[in-house]
Amino acid sequence: MNSTEHRSLLARISPTQWVALAVTVMAVIFVAENRGKVSIEFLLITIRSPMWLILLTMFAVGWVTGVLTMRRRRSR
Repeated sequence: MNSTEHRSLLARISPTQWVALAVTVMAVIFVAENRGKVSIEFLLITIRSPMWLILLTMFAVGWVTGVLTMRRRRSR
């Protein structure tokens, strides 16, 4: 028998998976606590949406901007 067959489920979870689980739990808590609607004014447009959705949208805009402006490493 292999020694990995006797390890518990918790022992088989890697540190990276623990971090991913913790971040997921924090994200769910964040969404639950920020369900209230807020108004955002941009130029002549007023948007009324839950705070978590606005923050998620701004995160996505920043991520896309970073991807589009990222400098590519040159292969040596």
